[in-house]
Amino acid sequence: MYIDEIRSMSTDEVLDKIEDLKVEMYTYRLQKDTGELKDTTLFRKTRRDIARLKTALRERELAAEMISQGGQDA
Repeated sequence: MYIDEIRSMSTDEVLDKIEDLKVEMYTYRLQKDTGELKDTTLFRKTRRDIARLKTALRERELAAEMISQGGQDA
């Protein structure tokens, strides 16, 4: 997942995607414990996707904060 894709998503879509990826991580953990998981790099990829999504959310928070502070200073 690329950051450009994430930035084009709405905030609700980003939050939904985070929840979906957390469920995937849980599934991967279960598959690893039972020996069914073949590609262990999925942990790293999924964890990084979650981090990218959270970073985009934080960018939006900071941008909104700056806009609201900019209006108060004037």
